[in-house]
Amino acid sequence: MNHRFKKVAQAGVITALCLAPVLLKAQDERTASDTFYQRDTTVKNGFTLIFINKAESFDLHEKQRLIDAFFTVYPKEVAHYNKESLKKVFFIIDPAYKGVAATGGGVARYNPEWLTKNPEDIDVVTHEVMHIVQAYPNGSGPGWLTEGIADYVRAEYGVNNTAAKWSLPDYKDTQSYKNSYRITARFLQWLVKNKNPEMVDKLDAAMRNKTYTNDIWKQLAKADLDTLWKEYGEHPAI
Repeated sequence: MNHRFKKVAQAGVITALCLAPVLLKAQDERTASDTFYQRDTTVKNGFTLIFINKAESFDLHEKQRLIDAFFTVYPKEVAHYNKESLKKVFFIIDPAYKGVAATGGGVARYNPEWLTKNPEDIDVVTHEVMHIVQAYPNGSGPGWLTEGIADYVRAEYGVNNTAAKWSLPDYKDTQSYKNSYRITARFLQWLVKNKNPEMVDKLDAAMRNKTYTNDIWKQLAKADLDTLWKEYGEHPAI
């Protein structure tokens, strides 16, 4: 099949504007195979973002905001948590994906319908690329902690949380640390403030190195996890 397209290169950005959908052929893009309408490669300060848009009507301004967020937050996350993290990342705007976003193998996939309905939720990027930084191997620790750390980092490094009306929820006695995401993230904030300023750093490293055990809470905060949660519930102010 013969497809015509033009390339525009400027300021470290290569943009392929396709006049018809084309097939991805590169070996490292097999996870993003199928048709796409636009493909950008942006290189900045040692990081590469390949942006693949499969949604014909996706807003280009929104696309640029996602790219800008990546180059704002990802280098900070890498520097803080995992200097060995991937330097080349793929973003895919995928109408076939019906969740909000998902990340694996250096590829972050976003639902364009969600982004269209929630245009201020730019920090979905901050959460998803933290999963790339985490790079936890299978069996490294609980999933609720993985997601809690990612939302903790979103709260710390987010670029648009206020406009998105995204925040960590106040404590309620119906919650559990296993609720994951924002509920776990606020618990982590409390632990950092009240127990150990290196709490999240140490938990993140233990998950990546597969040294996480239930005893780590006692090592880092001098109490088991359930006792810490109970104390949090009694004095939840941050």
